Amino acid sequence: VQLQASGGGLVQAGGSLRLSCAASRRTISNNAVGWFRQAPGKEREFVATISWNGGSTTYRDSVKGRFTISRDRSKDTVYLQMDGLKPEDTAVYYCAAGRGSFAGTDTASYLYWGQGTLVTVSS
Repeated sequence: VQLQASGGGLVQAGGSLRLSCAASRRTISNNAVGWFRQAPGKEREFVATISWNGGSTTYRDSVKGRFTISRDRSKDTVYLQMDGLKPEDTAVYYCAAGRGSFAGTDTASYLYWGQGTLVTVSS
């Protein structure tokens, strides 16, 4: 499986971006998919995850109410809608396909990783 993350960019605080994670070579329609982020000098951290059918989602506390994860199984694509962006959201965002239909918040639950897309939020 290859995962391609896209949609990052530079945005002012309070703005919005929508990240996409598209799969190729093999479908991820039966896998959970998660978004993680890594800021400079910091460890990679969990952002959000969605189950195989979209029926279950989990978010880190700091993005609840601002970020929304969703998926289109027919397009084998997962999205992360980010609204109300803050400077502390600045990071490289990675998508990852889980080992199964559901996945947790730890990186070990994920098997395939995309290359990352940079999100920069200016104050």
